[in-house]
Amino acid sequence: MQHVGTIRIRPTNAKDAEKVATFMRRNWGSERVVSRGRMYYPETLPGFVAFIDDSTVGLLTYEIRNSECEVVTLNSSSEGMGIGSGLLEDVRKVAISAECKRLWLITTNDNTRALRFYQKKGFRLAALYPNQLEKSRLLKPEIPLAGMDGIPLRDEIELEVSL
Repeated sequence: MQHVGTIRIRPTNAKDAEKVATFMRRNWGSERVVSRGRMYYPETLPGFVAFIDDSTVGLLTYEIRNSECEVVTLNSSSEGMGIGSGLLEDVRKVAISAECKRLWLITTNDNTRALRFYQKKGFRLAALYPNQLEKSRLLKPEIPLAGMDGIPLRDEIELEVSL
């Protein structure tokens, strides 16, 4: 049995920008993220990074705007270890201390694991944006036509939790 170290989470800082950009290229295929027609560059956003020993095992980026906190990206290298839960809890604390009214995010129709995870964490389905990825591809052509499990990538789904 392999010993796994303790998960440590810390806020990202200016020194992490290149690491975040590299992480995004490796895990998302691009440094850019499109959500609801807006382009984001996660390396410029505040966030949290998770480590086990010296290995980066998770990343969350967010933006606070208009008394709301949007989770722009959330990645975990392993399911079931508490990495995503820890990152989400830390951003929730930031959002509450910033007096945000809600914490929200966008995922795509193919991301059934994310839909399951977020609903278990208290998020509710807030909106469906049919065929939004057709519009998103105008900003970010590298978005594939099919996603997880070969499901056609078409729609954005908004999830939220009130704070």
